[in-house]
Parts: sequence; structure tokens; C-alpha cells
Amino acid sequence: MRKAIVYTSVHHGNTEKLVKRIAEECQVDLIDAIKQMNADLDDYDMIGFASGIYYSKFHQSILKFSEENLSADKKVFLICTYGGSANFKSIEQILNKKHASVVGKFGCKGYDTFGPFKLVGGIAKGHPDEEDMKNAVDFVKGLH
Repeated sequence: MRKAIVYTSVHHGNTEKLVKRIAEECQVDLIDAIKQMNADLDDYDMIGFASGIYYSKFHQSILKFSEENLSADKKVFLICTYGGSANFKSIEQILNKKHASVVGKFGCKGYDTFGPFKLVGGIAKGHPDEEDMKNAVDFVKGLH
């Protein structure tokens, strides 16, 4: 089963750290949604979308990429890193229109210095940590 993860990692590299570990331990191709805006996903059996959470949404580049490049009726899994809480609604709205089948969701804390968090030196320092990365790898290995 061919898998790919389309990701965007902007501020602290939290999401990139997670997906690179997944790619090392699982057979998964990584696609940077900003650098490879028009990547062809048709040959993949399962596609992951990974992003930090910005204003309770997946990053705009992931939303745009999924809107433009995801074929209908694909198996999809979701991964997010967050300072506050996981939120999959923004991407799920697009996936519903595409009749995608969401086979799993994974979220973990990620270092965040946005807005008022900067004043206190950020939150979730050190995340994603080793345990977060192991859990992410186990999550992807368990997808069918």
C-alpha cells in the first residue's frame, strides 16, 4: 500500500519533525505542500495531511492543496501538532466534499510561541518529544 503525507511546517518545525520520523520508520513519501503545490496523489492508496493548528485550523497551504489536488474517494489520515488543542474541522470540510474516507486522526502537542504565549516563553516546550514521535509512528503503522 503506497502512502504519502502532505505536510506544512511553518514556525518551529514541529510537524516536520513528526513526519520525518514517520518517513524514517514507515514506507511513506513526504510532500511539502508549499514546495510541491501541484503534486500528483493519484498513485497513492492512502494520503495523510499533516499541519500545525493555526487559529483552530490546518495551515492554509494544506487546505488549498487538498482542495486542488486530492481526487475523490481516497483513504485519508490526519496528523496535527498544536499548542492549544487538536482541531480537524477545517480539513474535514474539504474531505467531505471529496468523499474521502478518514481512516484515522492523530494529534500531539507542539512547541508554540504564538501571540500571548510568546510572553511566557511559549507552551509545550520540548514537544513533539520522543514519546509523541513513537506514538505517531505507531499510529501510521496501524493504518489499513
